[in-house]
Amino acid sequence: LEELPPKPAQDAGNILKQGFLEKRSREHSFFGSEWQKRWCVLNRKTFYYYANEKSKQPKGTFSIEHYSARLVSHLRKDSRRKCCFELTCPGKRTYEFTAPSPAEAEDWVDQIQFLLKDLSSLTIPCEEEEEEEEEELYNDVDSSDSMNTSHNTTLNQEEPNVEVEGEDIYEVLPGE
Repeated sequence: LEELPPKPAQDAGNILKQGFLEKRSREHSFFGSEWQKRWCVLNRKTFYYYANEKSKQPKGTFSIEHYSARLVSHLRKDSRRKCCFELTCPGKRTYEFTAPSPAEAEDWVDQIQFLLKDLSSLTIPCEEEEEEEEEELYNDVDSSDSMNTSHNTTLNQEEPNVEVEGEDIYEVLPGE
């Protein structure tokens, strides 16, 4: 198991998603696997699960890096089979969960997949339409920048390689 510092449920930092899920325990009883209700918290890199939302110590934590999340219906035979998802990683433990509803299970999977894509990418995903919109918004800034640039270029051309020693470095603005 990976050693991550324990944090109270309220202090997990940058929480992307949290809520009650049923987690399948590793131990199998005579009647099959046990499902335990856990307060689950997902932050930018770590998945925490607690006995409840007020718990000070997590029951478990794991780094979600290199894991994958997917909806699975074979974990349960009852009416909640469409609410199940699992987190898998080659060579590591598989975590199995049941959400309160199919939509909630899908949201957990979507959030985790988005986070995993973000962790594996060096760039922030951005849609092309938004980029074009931003460029239009800032056209006025570009034009004022070009005036300043040409002004600075003119100054630099008039005084090439002039070193000034001991003079005041502050510029006096008109009207002062």
